[in-house]
Amino acid sequence: MTVSEPFYKKSTLILLGIILLVYVLATLSDILVPIAFSLLLAILLNPLNSRLMRLKIPTVLSIVLTLFIALSVLGIILYFLSSQIIQFGEMVPALKTKFAQILTDLQNFAETTFGVSIQKQTQFLKDTASSGKALVGRTVSGVLGIFSLLFLIPVYIFLFLLYKPLILNFLFEVFSTRNTQSVAEILHETKSAIQSYIVGLLIEASIVAVMNSVALTILGVPYAILLGVIGAILNLIPYVGGLVAIILPVLMATVTQEGYTTQLLIIGAYALIQFIDNNVLVPRIVSSKVQINALISVLAVLLGGALWGVSGMFLSIPMVAVLKIIFDRIEYLKPWGKLLGDQIPASYPGQISPDAKVPATNERTEKVVDSDDRNKPH
Repeated sequence: MTVSEPFYKKSTLILLGIILLVYVLATLSDILVPIAFSLLLAILLNPLNSRLMRLKIPTVLSIVLTLFIALSVLGIILYFLSSQIIQFGEMVPALKTKFAQILTDLQNFAETTFGVSIQKQTQFLKDTASSGKALVGRTVSGVLGIFSLLFLIPVYIFLFLLYKPLILNFLFEVFSTRNTQSVAEILHETKSAIQSYIVGLLIEASIVAVMNSVALTILGVPYAILLGVIGAILNLIPYVGGLVAIILPVLMATVTQEGYTTQLLIIGAYALIQFIDNNVLVPRIVSSKVQINALISVLAVLLGGALWGVSGMFLSIPMVAVLKIIFDRIEYLKPWGKLLGDQIPASYPGQISPDAKVPATNERTEKVVDSDDRNKPH
């Protein structure tokens, strides 16, 4: 298709290409999601692997040592959380009893206040439970998918690190020689942006986990460390995870404690933590190279969630950051790169300056009327 083609033809072909791309991404999500996570983690672990290789360690052994170190760190974190997880499992029967008591009180309140009988409420709960069976099935399949990911992701990371020279050589050879410098710059900036972004997220999540755990411990919420860590992990999902993270400790306080003072204090504490996170931690710790404006970030998270679920919500920001780096390096795509960025221009073409003087409408009308009167025959 040439440049002289009409706009409607070019826009139709571009839209068709986007539709086909989204269809492929949605259809092959079970394959592409672990590959995307593995690629991000491989980029994150690449400096450690390179450092081991500089110590004259063979390539395969250095990759194995890199994976071993990463899995060991993950194992240590799970070990510290295991005691909380075991205690939570032991307290499940008591939580069920307390939750049943709270449910009975709510049913009596609804019957007294709104006149809805307990029988109708019970039938409504049964209908809701039956409609949620499909959701439970998807959750179980999702858990099984997580276990498959835990096996596939280390294999993919190993292969990405092993065949890194082959992949980079392909990327350089697939483009013409005159674009070698641009390709090198895109790859370098992409690697730096992803590494800085993920490292920043891990540091931010650690600080948020400590603040959550301390706040919940002070308020006397059971399993404060476990809930604080889960809240920090959910907080990795931009704009959405922070809101969901509040629900778990509020429910725990509702089931284990009397009254609603603790719940209000939890909401206040988490609101303060979110304020500190959004205004102090994110601007200073999370990489400044991922310069995506808030509007695009929200849209990317929502679209990523619609496409790949929770995994898509997490992967959306790094993907958009990579797209911005590519757009900024291609001349005719630079406007799209500026649209994704957070730099707001001071002015734009066609903008009328506030100091510009525009003739009043009545003055122009008077001139036209005078001219018409002079041209009329008397």
